[in-house]
Amino acid sequence: MYQVVLGVDTDEDRARAQAEAIVDLPGEPEEIHATVLHAFGDNPSGASVHQVGAVRRARDVLENAGIEVSLAGSSGDPATAIVNTAEEIDADVICVAGRKRTPTGKVLFGSVTQGVVLTTDRSVLVCSAGSNDR
Repeated sequence: MYQVVLGVDTDEDRARAQAEAIVDLPGEPEEIHATVLHAFGDNPSGASVHQVGAVRRARDVLENAGIEVSLAGSSGDPATAIVNTAEEIDADVICVAGRKRTPTGKVLFGSVTQGVVLTTDRSVLVCSAGSNDR
Protein backbone atom coordinates (compact mmCIF):
# COMPACT_ATOMS: atom_id res chain seq x y z
CA MET A 1 0.00 0.00 0.00
CA TYR A 2 1.21 3.50 -0.87
CA GLN A 3 1.28 5.92 2.05
CA VAL A 4 1.06 9.47 0.73
CA VAL A 5 1.14 12.82 2.52
CA LEU A 6 -0.50 15.75 0.72
CA GLY A 7 0.57 19.04 2.23
CA VAL A 8 -2.15 21.52 1.26
CA ASP A 9 -2.49 25.22 1.94
CA THR A 10 -5.74 27.16 1.49
CA ASP A 11 -5.77 27.20 -2.33
CA GLU A 12 -8.51 24.83 -3.49
CA ASP A 13 -7.24 24.62 -7.09
CA ARG A 14 -3.79 23.52 -5.92
CA ALA A 15 -5.35 21.00 -3.53
CA ARG A 16 -7.48 19.58 -6.34
CA ALA A 17 -4.41 19.31 -8.61
CA GLN A 18 -2.51 17.47 -5.87
CA ALA A 19 -5.37 15.05 -5.27
CA GLU A 20 -5.73 14.38 -8.98
CA ALA A 21 -2.00 13.62 -9.20
CA ILE A 22 -2.42 11.02 -6.45
CA VAL A 23 -5.44 9.53 -8.23
CA ASP A 24 -3.20 9.16 -11.31
CA LEU A 25 -0.54 7.15 -9.46
CA PRO A 26 -0.01 3.63 -10.77
CA GLY A 27 -1.93 0.86 -9.09
CA GLU A 28 -5.42 0.52 -7.78
CA PRO A 29 -7.09 3.19 -5.59
CA GLU A 30 -7.52 0.73 -2.74
CA GLU A 31 -3.71 0.39 -2.66
CA ILE A 32 -3.32 4.05 -1.67
CA HIS A 33 -3.81 5.72 1.70
CA ALA A 34 -3.56 9.51 1.62
CA THR A 35 -3.09 11.80 4.60
CA VAL A 36 -4.19 15.33 3.74
CA LEU A 37 -2.30 17.74 5.99
CA HIS A 38 -2.86 21.44 6.55
CA ALA A 39 -0.40 23.35 8.71
CA PHE A 40 -1.85 26.44 10.35
CA GLY A 41 0.88 29.07 10.51
CA ASP A 42 -1.05 30.87 13.23
CA ASN A 43 -4.29 29.50 14.62
CA PRO A 44 -5.39 31.57 17.62
CA SER A 45 -9.06 30.77 17.03
CA GLY A 46 -8.42 27.02 17.14
CA ALA A 47 -9.75 26.28 13.66
CA SER A 48 -10.04 22.64 12.65
CA VAL A 49 -8.50 21.08 9.58
CA HIS A 50 -12.07 20.06 8.64
CA GLN A 51 -12.91 23.75 8.18
CA VAL A 52 -10.28 24.33 5.47
CA GLY A 53 -11.89 24.32 2.02
CA ALA A 54 -8.75 23.06 0.29
CA VAL A 55 -8.59 20.08 2.65
CA ARG A 56 -12.21 19.22 1.92
CA ARG A 57 -11.64 19.60 -1.84
CA ALA A 58 -8.64 17.23 -1.81
CA ARG A 59 -10.49 14.73 0.41
CA ASP A 60 -13.51 14.71 -1.90
CA VAL A 61 -11.44 14.10 -5.04
CA LEU A 62 -9.53 11.27 -3.35
CA GLU A 63 -12.57 9.60 -1.79
CA ASN A 64 -14.54 9.83 -5.04
CA ALA A 65 -11.69 7.89 -6.68
CA GLY A 66 -11.88 5.19 -3.99
CA ILE A 67 -8.76 6.23 -2.07
CA GLU A 68 -8.73 5.94 1.73
CA VAL A 69 -8.15 9.36 3.31
CA SER A 70 -7.10 10.66 6.72
CA LEU A 71 -7.02 14.34 7.66
CA ALA A 72 -4.32 15.91 9.80
CA GLY A 73 -3.75 19.39 11.14
CA SER A 74 -0.66 21.00 12.56
CA SER A 75 0.62 24.37 13.66
CA GLY A 76 3.87 26.04 12.77
CA ASP A 77 6.15 25.83 9.77
CA PRO A 78 4.37 23.96 6.95
CA ALA A 79 7.51 22.33 5.50
CA THR A 80 8.50 20.97 8.91
CA ALA A 81 4.96 19.73 9.55
CA ILE A 82 4.84 17.95 6.20
CA VAL A 83 8.21 16.25 6.67
CA ASN A 84 7.42 15.27 10.28
CA THR A 85 4.05 13.81 9.31
CA ALA A 86 5.66 11.84 6.49
CA GLU A 87 8.17 10.41 8.96
CA GLU A 88 5.46 9.58 11.51
CA ILE A 89 3.38 7.57 9.04
CA ASP A 90 6.40 6.25 7.10
CA ALA A 91 5.09 7.78 3.87
CA ASP A 92 6.28 6.48 0.53
CA VAL A 93 5.82 9.84 -1.13
CA ILE A 94 5.07 13.46 -0.21
CA CYS A 95 2.88 15.48 -2.56
CA VAL A 96 3.17 19.27 -2.66
CA ALA A 97 2.08 21.88 -5.18
CA GLY A 98 4.38 24.48 -6.59
CA ARG A 99 3.31 28.00 -7.29
CA LYS A 100 4.79 30.81 -9.28
CA ARG A 101 6.71 33.38 -7.31
CA THR A 102 9.07 36.14 -8.22
CA PRO A 103 12.70 35.69 -7.15
CA THR A 104 12.15 38.39 -4.51
CA GLY A 105 9.06 36.61 -3.22
CA LYS A 106 11.05 33.40 -2.84
CA VAL A 107 13.74 35.17 -0.83
CA LEU A 108 11.31 37.01 1.43
CA PHE A 109 8.76 34.28 2.00
CA GLY A 110 10.68 31.06 1.37
CA SER A 111 9.14 28.08 -0.30
CA VAL A 112 7.37 25.22 1.40
CA THR A 113 8.08 23.01 -1.61
CA GLN A 114 11.77 23.86 -1.51
CA GLY A 115 11.88 23.27 2.25
CA VAL A 116 10.28 19.84 1.89
CA VAL A 117 12.52 18.78 -1.00
CA LEU A 118 15.69 19.86 0.83
CA THR A 119 14.89 18.33 4.22
CA THR A 120 13.41 14.92 3.44
CA ASP A 121 14.91 11.70 2.19
CA ARG A 122 11.52 10.60 0.84
CA SER A 123 10.30 10.95 -2.72
CA VAL A 124 8.49 14.23 -3.38
CA LEU A 125 5.88 14.68 -6.08
CA VAL A 126 5.61 18.34 -7.07
CA CYS A 127 2.36 19.05 -8.87
CA SER A 128 1.36 21.88 -11.11
CA ALA A 129 -0.46 24.55 -9.17
CA GLY A 130 -3.58 23.93 -11.22
CA SER A 131 -5.16 24.98 -14.48
CA ASN A 132 -4.08 28.62 -14.12
CA ASP A 133 -0.42 27.62 -14.41
CA ARG A 134 -0.70 25.38 -17.47
